[in-house]
Amino acid sequence: MEMNKEVMERYRFWCESPVFDAATQNELRAIQNDTDEIMDRFYKDLEFGTGGLRGVLGAGTNRMNIYTVRKATQGLADYITGQGGAEKGVAIAFDSRNMSPEFADEAARCLAANHIRAYIFESLRPTPELSFALRTLGCIAGIVITASHNPPEYNGYKVYWEDGAQITYPRDVQIIEKVNRVSGFDAVKTMDREDAIKVGRYQVIGREIDDLYMEALKKLVLHPEAIKAMASRIKIVYTPLHGTGNIPVRRILRELGFEQVYVVEAQEKPDGSFPTVTSPNPEDKKAFTLALDLAKTVDADLVLATDPDADRLGVYVKDSESGEYMELTGNMSGLLLCEYELSQKKALGRLPENGAIVTTIVSSNMAGAVARAYDVACMETLTGFKYIGEQIRIFEETGSYEYLFGFEESYGCLVGTHARDKDACVAVMALCEAAAFYAQHGKTLWDRMLHLYEKYGYYKEALFTRSFKGARGTGEMAQLMERMRKHPPVSVGGLSVRAIRDYKEKTIKNITDGQVRPTGLLASNVLYFDLEEDGWVCVRPSGTEPKIKYYAGVRGASMEDAQKKLDAVLEDLKK
Repeated sequence: MEMNKEVMERYRFWCESPVFDAATQNELRAIQNDTDEIMDRFYKDLEFGTGGLRGVLGAGTNRMNIYTVRKATQGLADYITGQGGAEKGVAIAFDSRNMSPEFADEAARCLAANHIRAYIFESLRPTPELSFALRTLGCIAGIVITASHNPPEYNGYKVYWEDGAQITYPRDVQIIEKVNRVSGFDAVKTMDREDAIKVGRYQVIGREIDDLYMEALKKLVLHPEAIKAMASRIKIVYTPLHGTGNIPVRRILRELGFEQVYVVEAQEKPDGSFPTVTSPNPEDKKAFTLALDLAKTVDADLVLATDPDADRLGVYVKDSESGEYMELTGNMSGLLLCEYELSQKKALGRLPENGAIVTTIVSSNMAGAVARAYDVACMETLTGFKYIGEQIRIFEETGSYEYLFGFEESYGCLVGTHARDKDACVAVMALCEAAAFYAQHGKTLWDRMLHLYEKYGYYKEALFTRSFKGARGTGEMAQLMERMRKHPPVSVGGLSVRAIRDYKEKTIKNITDGQVRPTGLLASNVLYFDLEEDGWVCVRPSGTEPKIKYYAGVRGASMEDAQKKLDAVLEDLKK
């Protein structure tokens, strides 16, 4: 009951304080008789986590709105000032979601009021272009307003640092501390846009950055002659899923010379309600319904979809033998591109002696096999592309490795170092280039995928989640992880456990000889079991939702053998 009293005091403060505008207060008065809704909106502050904010749109402390965005920006501004970085400025981009332009504007005006110049894009742009822009402009930080591929009622706020990657430890923790120290919504600075423009602290950017971004992408093409030869024949269907990819993706394909690009008309225009899909997620087969219909009509070779902020890419490719469109998982498309980049750089004599690819611990083990074939290093990071971006910075600072390619299983990859986050625009470009190159040699992308399986083994992966509810669910999740730590399996799906990686304890224990060595990564509540025959299982609580994620991967002698092994592993896990 004490909690209820505190919640009602917060609710009344928002309804009555002159800090909040009339629209906010009218929205809140309309729910005065709905205690459950009041509880949900005010029982806590929307948490500024290691990546920033993400939440449901609406009025209240546990919602994404102009006040929670301002408070987060004030904390970031305090941190930037403390780091002596105010003169460098902050770049800001936003996607097609509802309230994204408004939140970007609020962030820019808060920064300006704190004597920090804001470079704000004139209209929606992909997340990877923000990463590119802040480095191009020499900014200290960057902000992207997006909730990635979440449902339409969500929005979010992500923070980047001057290397172009999302903030990582310890900077993320330090910024969180600054945000939490902002005493209240009335302690936040802001100013009128016109005044901020007059004093030179609100600068609109656009076409000049777009042009530089396009030029950076084009420099990454390995076989322009293949594109020139096949551009009139390769048929590409593309959908931006109502997001930011429409203009940049079509522009790069057009400027490279691809002539047969078909865009799903119903999903072409930006729309934060995403009216044609349940969720604008290229990992979801249902998001491809309209694109696949168009592909069958025009007899497309490949079908592509980018998420709202155009950092993830979903892919279907045509199997010329059956005529069917085959789905490529994030692992498959990432590995197809990885092998293309390495094989062609080697053929062109451009593969460095200290080359490295970077992937995450929950991505396919085929990455290691590909790396070994080309004699390059394969680095593994914790889950999240920000850790791949962090490795690029470390490589550059130490000179230890030269970054060649990075990918994660959740449909994100990066060719080149123009950005330090996953980039669906460059992934589209590289995949279409690969399609043209292989077509010149009488092969499709699906043919090439089958070749990879024949060359490296039939690697197959899967993911499932288990959801938990409320405070009791949080406790159940903790107990489940602790039980697995204390009583680890000796085999999963008939495959013996060879090593146990406990990322929370930062240890890897070899089962055969009992030797323990460090993971070399930050502490994270993740358990990973290396299985025989290059199989593996990974269990981790989600960082953003009340659920546990179970990942699994196997290597088989054939597609059927791999599926059989994977089914056995998943059955054991679900028990």
